[in-house]
Amino acid sequence: MKQTDSIFAYLAALITMLVWGTTFVSSKILLRSFTPIEILLMRFLLGYAALWLVYPHRIRFGKPREESLFAVAGLCGIMLYYLLENTALEFTLAANVGVIISVAPLFTAIFAHVFLKGERLNISFVDGFITALAGVVLITLNGSLALKLNPLGDLLAFVAAAVWAVYSILMKKISVSHRSTITITRKVFFYGIVFMLPVAVCLGFHPAIAKIAEAQNLFNLLFLGLGASAMCFVTWNFAVSRLGAVKTSVFIYLVPLITLTSSALVLHEQITPMAVTGAILTIVGLFLSEQKKEREK
Repeated sequence: MKQTDSIFAYLAALITMLVWGTTFVSSKILLRSFTPIEILLMRFLLGYAALWLVYPHRIRFGKPREESLFAVAGLCGIMLYYLLENTALEFTLAANVGVIISVAPLFTAIFAHVFLKGERLNISFVDGFITALAGVVLITLNGSLALKLNPLGDLLAFVAAAVWAVYSILMKKISVSHRSTITITRKVFFYGIVFMLPVAVCLGFHPAIAKIAEAQNLFNLLFLGLGASAMCFVTWNFAVSRLGAVKTSVFIYLVPLITLTSSALVLHEQITPMAVTGAILTIVGLFLSEQKKEREK
């Protein structure tokens, strides 16, 4: 790989994490005016429209088994994950959600051990998982004890991390199809939106136009739809294709720190020493787990 390609790949991964690390704050702001499903559907409709403008070609359906992988990936990675994330933000701090979501690579390793060949758990992984889990517990206790929030939000964030791990396994299986990154992303977005529509009908989808037109809401919707969805799904996949999954996943460790910092600056959420300690433990745990994989590779 050329040095310039490597530099662009690292920049792509860094930009992706900087954006994704602040999405919790944007969603928290939008929840003042919209429901979780309204935010979710508007965000990915914008994202799909942007991808279609970039690649305005018809995407053919594949074999039933291949299409089923895309459908379940859209269900898990788009609809369920983000619905759980947005709902969690109604009950707990954006900082809590950002840190708890960062344990997703640990769930991914567990699911890969079960469903993918060549992946085995080891003592180093278990040590890393316990360390990260201790950090999650500290973050959760900080939220519920110091700020008297409902721990339901922390639990939903934890489930969202597991759902994202399922999505990651599915995307690894889909990657063998050798389709372009934009094509894969568009198909996953399409199925995610299809699953969102009946949920939106049941839960009620009637965002006020006046609320959408407000400068703050419009900015955050465009940020989530065009930046965090359309752009970042593509830049993340580009980084993985150039650097590999192991090296790229290291950037996920930045999410807790970015979320803690942005939530304190924008939302003025209270960040206590316990929260900082929890974030550090989570990052150390994830680092320990991934380091073993890097040495084995």
